[in-house]
Amino acid sequence: MDLTRRSLVKVPEITALFWLTKLLTTAMGESTSDFVVNAVSPVLAVVVGTLVLVGVVAFQIMRDRYIPWVYWLAVLMVAVVGTMAADVLHKQFGVPYVASSVFFAVVLAVAFWAWHRVEGTLSIHSVDTVRRELFYWVAVMATFAMGTALGDFTASTLHFGYLASAFFFAGLILIPAVGYRWLKMSEVLAFWFAYILTRPLGASIADWLGKPTNRSGLGLGDGPASLVFAVLIVACVAVMTRAWRRSPAATAPPVGTT
Repeated sequence: MDLTRRSLVKVPEITALFWLTKLLTTAMGESTSDFVVNAVSPVLAVVVGTLVLVGVVAFQIMRDRYIPWVYWLAVLMVAVVGTMAADVLHKQFGVPYVASSVFFAVVLAVAFWAWHRVEGTLSIHSVDTVRRELFYWVAVMATFAMGTALGDFTASTLHFGYLASAFFFAGLILIPAVGYRWLKMSEVLAFWFAYILTRPLGASIADWLGKPTNRSGLGLGDGPASLVFAVLIVACVAVMTRAWRRSPAATAPPVGTT
């Protein structure tokens, strides 16, 4: 496989619908992961989830263009497995949430450093080669794992509870929004700042809805919460697919053709 072959940009336009869908996938990743690891062996869940993730991301990378349902399925699987990775470190190996937050932050920093060193940019608008897409998905995986650990750290270690954690991260996510809009913050920095924070924000919302009342949740249950998020995600992706089918990217000739 030629890692530097040119292709169409493989990520969606950054719109309000993008951020809503991203938030929903982070929430569903949290509730689905919690439901699955409690229904089957955590080790089996991680192994099967990782295999499915690799298959879905490989399928995404093999596409010659951005296709909404393929892209968002990959994001959802990253959300599920990223949650499992952070939870396994804490629940199976006893790693404190603060330690796992720092660990995944270092992993993300290394991923960003390597990506920028090789490609000279971290802009998602430049994700138009196989190599850049590989860097992109490694970074995305690290943001999900780190965000999961951060959300659990505020909710459990700092005893904020789920709803207060959601408000806390909702406040933090205003920083890149305000910074980009009025303070001339770099577009790339603002994007990744917000992207990272959507993970603990979505996870906190999912936990608040799904966890029992004695753990500061509403008691809806992880399974039902996942179904609600799934329905909303399908609706969002359907809207994006309809718009995408009318765009030039949907009908552009494959790479290497004229």
